[in-house]
Amino acid sequence: MSIEEIIQEARETILQCDQNRAVKIAERTLAEGYDPIEVISSGFSYGIRQMGELFGRGEVFLPQLILSSEVMKAAVQILDAAIIQTGSKQSKGTIVIATVEGDVHDIGKGIVVSLLKTQGIQVYDLGRDVSTATIIEKALEVKADIIGTSALLTTTLMSQKKLEDELRKNGLRDQFKTMVGGAPATQRWADRIGADAYAEDAAEAVTKALMLLKKV
Repeated sequence: MSIEEIIQEARETILQCDQNRAVKIAERTLAEGYDPIEVISSGFSYGIRQMGELFGRGEVFLPQLILSSEVMKAAVQILDAAIIQTGSKQSKGTIVIATVEGDVHDIGKGIVVSLLKTQGIQVYDLGRDVSTATIIEKALEVKADIIGTSALLTTTLMSQKKLEDELRKNGLRDQFKTMVGGAPATQRWADRIGADAYAEDAAEAVTKALMLLKKV
């Protein structure tokens, strides 16, 4: 298969929620020597964005959106080892990342984590539905340079503001750079709550994280 065919099939597996096929595509990517990051970014990640757009238009429902996320995670897990091997070996910094409290979705976060690791950034992924207190506690424990939070629901977006407020209240705001993302998040939202950066997708998250680390 050509790289174009691999990418197209990767997109289709997400839209069709076909985990078995997604896993085979991931395995074939490595077997045929294609760039796993390209397949994730242009294939699986693109498919997730399409699924998100369909969800936004009411053409698919939440269970399908969640299932497509699980399909992508299964495929990305296979590609992770190869990605890390080709990544930078020298640590450039540390980031604590989590989906905020009340939000059980982590669509896209796995891709962000994988791509950050390729750049030699040490990542502590706390998972989903994580409280502000837990995020701050972990950031202090590992002496993180950046705290990244994702919110996939409009109702949980305020948890990103709560993090900024708690950091300020406890005199910790200058100790960390903060980055926000997720479907309802925007640059305007990041500016409003005082976050240091906003990332629209995984690729931009890596770019922004590297920029923030240069300012640490």
